[in-house]
Amino acid sequence: MDLKEIMAVNLRRKRHDLQMTQEELAERAGLSARYVGAIERGDVSASVTVLGQIAEALGVEAGDLLKKVARLSKS
Repeated sequence: MDLKEIMAVNLRRKRHDLQMTQEELAERAGLSARYVGAIERGDVSASVTVLGQIAEALGVEAGDLLKKVARLSKS
């Protein structure tokens, strides 16, 4: 997984944890909902500035969105 994909997964997971829609996140971050959706799908790479805006809107550190999370295996 590259950083774009890692960010997409982490962004979606955190947004869902907060029960926030893409539209709500976009409004809080000052972005368009289409752009947030494209980031979540991994269609586009977010700039450092946008990463910061999204992190602030989610209430997390920007670096947290770039950390690879180990997948849990089903036993």
